[in-house]
Amino acid sequence: MDVRIGISDISRELQVRTTSTADEVAAALNEALTNNSTFELADDKGRRVIVPVAKLAYLDLGAAEGRPVGFGAL
Repeated sequence: MDVRIGISDISRELQVRTTSTADEVAAALNEALTNNSTFELADDKGRRVIVPVAKLAYLDLGAAEGRPVGFGAL
């Protein structure tokens, strides 16, 4: 799933491709907001993105699967 993270005072957004589901990402965000700590997300290559909740502007959860490319079985 693709996740776009907007950070205040920064014009570009972070784009992260993760193996987590939308519910798992939302739960991690809710926990970080409750604790007023940092939002942490691991991408599909094992790297971690850590953003302070105070600087988090928005979180955009994309589609769970990408579009198929090529001639596959329908």
